[in-house]
Amino acid sequence: MTSIHDLARETGVSTATVSRALRGLPRVSEETRQRVMEAAVRLGYVPSPHAVGLASGGQTRTVAIVVLFVTRWFFATVISGAEQVLRERGYDVLLYNLNDDEEARRRVLGTHLLTKRVDALLVVGLGPTPQEVHWLSSQGMPVVTVGARIAQWPSVRVDDELVARTGVEHLLALGHRRIAYVGMIHDTGISLATPRARVRGYRDSLRDAGIEHDPELELEGQFTLDGGVAAGRRLVELAPRPTAVFCASDEMAFGVLRAARDAGLRVPEDLSVVGVDDHEMASFFDLTTIRQPVVEQGRYAARQVLDLMAPDRPGQGEDPAVAHHVELSTELVVRGTTSAPGLPAQRSE
Repeated sequence: MTSIHDLARETGVSTATVSRALRGLPRVSEETRQRVMEAAVRLGYVPSPHAVGLASGGQTRTVAIVVLFVTRWFFATVISGAEQVLRERGYDVLLYNLNDDEEARRRVLGTHLLTKRVDALLVVGLGPTPQEVHWLSSQGMPVVTVGARIAQWPSVRVDDELVARTGVEHLLALGHRRIAYVGMIHDTGISLATPRARVRGYRDSLRDAGIEHDPELELEGQFTLDGGVAAGRRLVELAPRPTAVFCASDEMAFGVLRAARDAGLRVPEDLSVVGVDDHEMASFFDLTTIRQPVVEQGRYAARQVLDLMAPDRPGQGEDPAVAHHVELSTELVVRGTTSAPGLPAQRSE
């Protein structure tokens, strides 16, 4: 099936120019427009339902948000930020909760299901496969990602390797050497950008400190509170027991705190705990954490989506493949769950 990329190669112009020519938009010379239209007829190009709607001046005024687990705090908070911006601009939101379902992912990201219903797509937390990127790009679908960096699509994220490094290096600076990790260790079959980056940051920090990698200290937590409890119960049984643990999310850290309490351990004297997010309950648990701007990621991504859908947005250049990638800053927030081994906490907040 002929795609917009085939037309671009045939005519020697960018995919953005081909798209504008097919849609009858300005800033395309009449000669170029004619060349594109002739190539479309010659190659048998059939525009997607999405492109047809745009060409006729119609829009669904709907943006799809695709997430893995809508009930998880991070995903729900990103959605909240994005939805606020989109609704203010008169767009509805269509939510797709994949819930770790590979078949659901294939239907949403690899078929016409979305292209028939929405004007743009916001992908949260997933790392789209090359096949998914090719399919959605060939359909002319504007796509923005949160948490994953895809070369040809705009994105907003934090540096997840740096997030893990910041947490582990805080523990190293306090004098800890036997530091555990609680996160998503095993591949679930669905491509996730964040867990892979955070476990890399953990391992690299220990390596740089001259500490040998110990797989026994890496515990599966599934980014849930219950997963954190289960990982924490395994952690406290290790011999020798770790003196500290870096958890790749606050929800898992809450679970580890529960397991430590049930085992009669003192936090932080017996076990220092660091999380990630600065969840709304983090201060209640007095949790040391790496704060990331979660709502802001959703808002920023929504603004990127709106920008992609603006036909004459200033400064867009000729080719949308020159995507705009935004990396937001994070911050270590020291509270009462970390200290030097055997010592009470010394707070900086």
